[in-house]
Amino acid sequence: MTLEKYATKVPGKRKGDITLFALSTCGWCRKTKNLLNDLGAEYRYIDVDLLDAQAKREVVEEVARWNPSASYPTIVINNKSIVGFQEEQIRQAVGGGKN
Repeated sequence: MTLEKYATKVPGKRKGDITLFALSTCGWCRKTKNLLNDLGAEYRYIDVDLLDAQAKREVVEEVARWNPSASYPTIVINNKSIVGFQEEQIRQAVGGGKN
């Protein structure tokens, strides 16, 4: 991903290459961050709404690559996207299983 400069890295156990595109005001995005934290996963996130105009255009283009509707949250795990808060899919993708 060439958007590293906009991402915040969250430390944890390496469970794949995980990038979360989110909005700072989105409840589902917050739930997704909390789930990734609970799973102990290392990941990057970008709160798209907090970016300046140029950066936002660049990031939204990338989001549209993975999710043509460009809705949030959009999670990219090992080059596969999950759109929305899909708890079970996220758990399976990062090897978290069901609690």
